[in-house]
Amino acid sequence: MARKKRLSKNTKYTSQEIILNGAISIAGIILLGFIYSFSKNITHTGIPVDVIFPQLEDKPRLAIEVYEQNPIKDIKVEVLNGCGIKGIAAKASDFLRLQHVDVVRSDNADKHDYLNTTIIGRNENFESLKIVAESLGLSIENKTNIKHEPDESLGVDVTVILGKDIADFTELFDFISTL
Repeated sequence: MARKKRLSKNTKYTSQEIILNGAISIAGIILLGFIYSFSKNITHTGIPVDVIFPQLEDKPRLAIEVYEQNPIKDIKVEVLNGCGIKGIAAKASDFLRLQHVDVVRSDNADKHDYLNTTIIGRNENFESLKIVAESLGLSIENKTNIKHEPDESLGVDVTVILGKDIADFTELFDFISTL
């Protein structure tokens, strides 16, 4: 009786061995496949690519050189569309940036029926108001287009509201027309 027990134990152990040996064999075959694939990728030569970098004739410009050629004045300006012409605030912002004025915001005004373009000083810095007015071709003495209404909460030095008289500003209007 002891012999039968031992015999069945050996057959059970043998079937487990067969399953484990089969699993090890399959894993070994997969591993050999990965090794073969990897060796093919390592020995693959491919097509050579020659990279040619262009020769620069002059050295790159430093930021300080760019600033010295085009200094940006420390004036924060917002440009608002008060005439209703689509996209005019963005185009006027580009014009002012060419005049070295830092336009931090361009948007629509509260309404689109402003008759006159208005430049509003938002702090006590009259020099910034004067520079923006001159870049649009206005004198600081012009009381129709220039106002002083301080409002430090806006975070800007000058607000420009573009009105229906935009065609009267020849430089600005010519710039906008070319875009």
